[in-house]
Amino acid sequence: MAAGVPVPVPCGDHGPRWALPLRPPLCLACAVETLGDGSLVRKKHVLSRLQDALAWQALPVVQLLAPDERVCMHLIGTLFGKSFAEAWFLVRLVVELKSEQYLYCILDESQKELCKATTMRSSLPTFSLLGKLADAIPGFYVMSHSMDHLLMGLTYPNERIKAAVCYLYGKLYSSPVGTERLSGHFEERLCGVFLNTLGCAQTKELQINCLGLLKELLKSDHFVSIFMNNLKTEEESENTDFLEGENPLPLVLKKLLLTRDEMLQAASSHCMAAVLVHSPSRYAPAFIHADVPEFLFECLLCKSEVVIWSVYCCLLLLTEERLFFSKCHTVYGIESLVKSLQGVLLLNNVELHKQGLLLFTEIMKRQPVEIKLFTNRGVCIEAIDVLMETVNCPVLEVAVEAVQAVAAFLRKDHLSSPPVPYEELQKLLEAVLKRCADLSPPQSTNRNLGRAPQRQGQFLLNTLESFRNACRLAVEFQGDFMAQENAFTAPNSESKDTLSNFSEFLLRICDSLCIPMVMSYLERAVSPSVTEVFISTLNTLFAVVPSMRNKFSKKLGMRTFLIISCLLIFLFLEQEMSELLQKGLPQLNYTIAESLLLLSETPEPFFLDQSLCSHQHCFLLLLYFAYTFGDRFVPDAELFLAVRNFLLSAQDHGDCPPPHILRAALYLLAVCQDKDKALDMRSLSTIRRILDNLPDLSLVYVHCPLLLKFFLHYPELMGKCGHQVLQLWFSWEDCKQTEVEEADFGSSDQLTSANPLLPILKSNTSILLILLDLVCSSSVEVAWKVLMTLRTFLERNEDVLVCDLLRSRFLQILQQLLVETELSVPFLANRNLPILLSLLFLVQLRSKGIRELDSTDFKLLHQVCNLCGKCTPRDTDLLQPSLNFLYWSLHQTTPCSQQRAAAVLLSNVSLLELLQKVLECTWLWSSPSRPACLSSEDALLCSGWLLVASLLLYQHRYNTEVHQTLSVDLTEVLNAVIFRNKKPVLLLVSIMQFLRAVLRQNFSSSLLVIAGQNTAPSATQPQPSSLQDSALHPLAMQQVFSLVVSLQNLLVHKDLLLSQAVVACLETLVEYLYVKNQDVALHVASQPWHRFLLFTLLSGGQKSFLQPEVLRMMTLVSSRRVGCSPSFLIRWYNARGLVIGS
Repeated sequence: MAAGVPVPVPCGDHGPRWALPLRPPLCLACAVETLGDGSLVRKKHVLSRLQDALAWQALPVVQLLAPDERVCMHLIGTLFGKSFAEAWFLVRLVVELKSEQYLYCILDESQKELCKATTMRSSLPTFSLLGKLADAIPGFYVMSHSMDHLLMGLTYPNERIKAAVCYLYGKLYSSPVGTERLSGHFEERLCGVFLNTLGCAQTKELQINCLGLLKELLKSDHFVSIFMNNLKTEEESENTDFLEGENPLPLVLKKLLLTRDEMLQAASSHCMAAVLVHSPSRYAPAFIHADVPEFLFECLLCKSEVVIWSVYCCLLLLTEERLFFSKCHTVYGIESLVKSLQGVLLLNNVELHKQGLLLFTEIMKRQPVEIKLFTNRGVCIEAIDVLMETVNCPVLEVAVEAVQAVAAFLRKDHLSSPPVPYEELQKLLEAVLKRCADLSPPQSTNRNLGRAPQRQGQFLLNTLESFRNACRLAVEFQGDFMAQENAFTAPNSESKDTLSNFSEFLLRICDSLCIPMVMSYLERAVSPSVTEVFISTLNTLFAVVPSMRNKFSKKLGMRTFLIISCLLIFLFLEQEMSELLQKGLPQLNYTIAESLLLLSETPEPFFLDQSLCSHQHCFLLLLYFAYTFGDRFVPDAELFLAVRNFLLSAQDHGDCPPPHILRAALYLLAVCQDKDKALDMRSLSTIRRILDNLPDLSLVYVHCPLLLKFFLHYPELMGKCGHQVLQLWFSWEDCKQTEVEEADFGSSDQLTSANPLLPILKSNTSILLILLDLVCSSSVEVAWKVLMTLRTFLERNEDVLVCDLLRSRFLQILQQLLVETELSVPFLANRNLPILLSLLFLVQLRSKGIRELDSTDFKLLHQVCNLCGKCTPRDTDLLQPSLNFLYWSLHQTTPCSQQRAAAVLLSNVSLLELLQKVLECTWLWSSPSRPACLSSEDALLCSGWLLVASLLLYQHRYNTEVHQTLSVDLTEVLNAVIFRNKKPVLLLVSIMQFLRAVLRQNFSSSLLVIAGQNTAPSATQPQPSSLQDSALHPLAMQQVFSLVVSLQNLLVHKDLLLSQAVVACLETLVEYLYVKNQDVALHVASQPWHRFLLFTLLSGGQKSFLQPEVLRMMTLVSSRRVGCSPSFLIRWYNARGLVIGS
């Protein structure tokens, strides 16, 4: 025996037959016995010795075991189901024995182990053993009844088990025989479960094994078709774990692109390419609709050559689909591609250079004309720099691809965004032409140079196409004014970056480089394609600089001729570039049902590689992002219960979730709160205690109507967080939308969708108090939004009684705003004041019936009076609601409060001075073209006249002291009614109300001074007799008749409001005349025109007789026959049930 080889030492018990030539000696029979019954330490030692023997001296071991089948079977049975080391030895032993009998024995034992396993975790060694056997034995397959256990392993929440099963599946599908044999198993049962496993894989081991299996499956066109068509069996359709979506595979692969692991990114993009290579037109739309191209472009920014190569290949396949461009994915990714090419050029990888340039060329060629690619000048210049660098690359293959890219790049729609980089384009073209010239061999070289002229000819052809495209570009830019004279040029300075200079450059370089280079090549070789492109380029050059056609033709040695060039006019549609900003969604290895249970579990049941808390947080974040994007893959009621249990469990264990996790939990509760019962007191107390530990509620706030409703729905949460939540809500709300919501949204549904706070306010009016607090404590912008919301709410909900609730708060807010306003420059600059005053008036309108004014009301009255006194008539937005409030305060109260309110108003001198200015503006401001149109100025005049009429009435009734008088030109007032002058109906009615008030007081009031009587032109006011005028003073007889005729004419218009005002004014006028001069009164009442007027009014229909204004007019006419005043007859009618007004 050779020296150094150990001699077998016989064992005392088993003899020399079982001795192995090892140092120290080893008896194989003793080793087998030790493995069966020995201690753990001895087993490990013996197993290590056997592994060494099988590794270095396998032949003696096989020679000892092969003849004795009983010993082999005993050894296999002893080693089966043990540790991974024993499994390795068992696999190696079966391989060395080369007997199918022992392989079937292992498969039988494996089936028995899988069947008797109490837990799936105990099946892991068996799965690992089968995987090693499949790896070591070509054509290995498992029994059909074992496939059920493999599927169960894929659904078990242990990623080590799933990884082992996926590894085994990968080996089974790696051979054509296994693929054919297991085709039905994949189609019927494996597809959906595998996709779910891949989509939820978290550990890298499982992800890699899944991708390995997927790579093997994607080799089959049939399997690819199943994946992409998303064929669901009945079993899979009932399985909630099956990924939702039109095509799960693109979504799963997109998730892997989101990881920071370059190995997974490379494998994912490789699998995408493996799908697309079968049929780009059939499968590319699914990836494009899943927004996969955006993430592929993002992966180009990495440093891994493998990832970049895989992404380049995948994107190249996607460029064959038109949808890739129409969805603007190239617009999103062009910058990433350019930066990727910049980084790739630093690497010594020629194939990567060529692949990147090929992708760039295809995008340039296929990009639709209507979608601009380079809207950013900086990206365009970076692309030009990349092309220049690759054109000058010493590797000819790279330079050829670069010149093709230049030809595709030189398109008007790629370069039309001003300013056009003409100087950079000149440098690029010059580099291309010089690079081509450097390849030209000397003219004395033989014409037959093998492949050299062929490569040179191809390079020259690409160069000429680039130059021709540049010439066409110059011609096309002649019709674009923005491209002729580039913008952003300093005044009084001359820019070199113009179309004119670029066009002249094309002529010069054509003469100096292009023509000599082509002529030199054509002297040595015949190329119809080069000649065709060259002639076409020369033809285009004649139109580049029209003024130099003759000179250019002479340069060519030809007579002058004209080439008519067709200019292509492109319609550019402005495309908005949308960027999807997504963070990497956590990946869990649980089913949906298990994950919901996971949220309320303690660490022991689910503790694997990470803590339970980490798993819970990951799942909550996954749900949060999914629900944010509208993907509700979990039933709302179950999710609501699970999130609630999570918060309870966290509180019970003293765990306070971080703000971002709590934000996700609260958002999910808010989104699902309508699908389950309300939270109980324990849950609300838990949420409140957790929120107490937060330094700022904004850390968990999400601007969502459902979250707002969630906090305001529960009094326990509203009392704690209502103020902060509403503050955050209005801080995030859009000002413009709040401002126009009332005008733009006619229906209540539209308004509710625009402002979801409105229905919440209606269901819980106590929130109004919080809103009013916000007005006091928030910024001007937030306060304005709150007031706009309150105004819309009050205008749209007349049935909500909130007067007493809001009145005292309004006083506090008004006082605060007035203090702030006094400090502001200019005065009354706060835009919240008009809205607050409008709200104050709206609240006043909501008061039902007559009520006594309290101290708060009088304080508000005092504040509003003072505010009005500081305004001018031009402050219509402030004065309009203020005067309305004052007017309503006088009328909607008891006589006692009415007297006090009138005293407050009449004691305010500044208010009366303002009213004087407002009345005077009636004759100064021009009226609108249409009387029906009521402008803000006319509305203010209406309020002013009505308020003055009320002050006249109550001052006279209560004999209130007057501190300031008002002066009115009676002639102007009468002319306003007599001639109207296109005044709106409401303004005319207001002036008639004032006229009634002064007529009732016989023009004698301590508040009013009448001026300008008998000043009208003689044409309209002929001199009456002195007795009549003196009796009717301050009216003149002619004015009375003119007023009566005008009122009668206005009555014919049959406007309800105007008719009532006219009849009331006629009644008051007749009453006044009856007191002053009964003859004149009877004369006015007995005019023949009255009969015709009554017939006109009664012609409106059968119910015209019952209209109050008609009855009152009849009363007015008939009063002259009974010798009594109209007011007496009106009272008589009313006493008998004919209510005709007063």
